[in-house]
Amino acid sequence: MFNKAIHSDKAPKAIGPYSPAIKLGDFVYLSGQVPLDASTGELVSGGIEEQTHQVFKNIQAILEEMGLETRHIVKTTVFMTDLAEFSTMNEIYSTYFAEPYPARSTVQVGALPKGAKVEIECLVIDTLAYEQQMGSGCSCSDGCEDCDNCEGQE
Repeated sequence: MFNKAIHSDKAPKAIGPYSPAIKLGDFVYLSGQVPLDASTGELVSGGIEEQTHQVFKNIQAILEEMGLETRHIVKTTVFMTDLAEFSTMNEIYSTYFAEPYPARSTVQVGALPKGAKVEIECLVIDTLAYEQQMGSGCSCSDGCEDCDNCEGQE
């Protein structure tokens, strides 16, 4: 099989028949993360501020399993139960990214799992191998393992 499920002990367990993330080549698809505490499996207390921070804590835990960061996120979809809280969520959201910001869609939904106010799913591109090549000055496309020009550079 070409795809690999990604799990993290620092992120909540899936609450259904799905993987927290699936990696296929350089693409990583993160399932929607809700503001559950990984240690209790329960919704964090508080409002949209606390919930948005917890969602990103869960996203970062999954990314960390692959050595990735939020800078590798290229697209998010934000689901909210009340768009009147959008500006508060957006303010917190902006602290987890730098330019160029990922593309994003935000939609209001009738309800989210466990009564959450926010859920965020992500499309991630694992560019670590390319970054390593660029950092070593390599211009080949084979990852430097079999490249005569880059022998000894890894």
